[in-house]
Amino acid sequence: MSGTKRFGVSIDEELLKRFDKKIEDRSYDNRSEAIRDMIRDRLVEREWEEDDEVMGVVTLLYDHHRRNLSDKLTQRQHDFHDLIVTTTHLHVDEDNCLELIAVQGKGREVREVANELISTKGVVHGKLLATSTGAALS
Repeated sequence: MSGTKRFGVSIDEELLKRFDKKIEDRSYDNRSEAIRDMIRDRLVEREWEEDDEVMGVVTLLYDHHRRNLSDKLTQRQHDFHDLIVTTTHLHVDEDNCLELIAVQGKGREVREVANELISTKGVVHGKLLATSTGAALS
């Protein structure tokens, strides 16, 4: 990144108190670091909106005893093999499994594969955690 620039911000006192509480809860050293992270986060969201190259992790929690569910999830992953980078399968307990599926591709495509997997009948909970490839942030 190029040199650091300083700028001033006017903000309502109550909003500032809430912001300071939030950055304290998240252990930021100062407001500047928190604001930089907020700006980066918004830029990453824009990459998704503009359908740029993105990365993410799809988490799936499911009961592995559910008939044919593991096979269905595996087949759906094969359907999107070009977007899936790697998977990790964890045994949570006697019944439940957690899959972590790393994905990379255009924002629209990554959302599509996540939605397909999460909406599979029998998945107890699923979520997509997405980020940028970082190209636009450096």
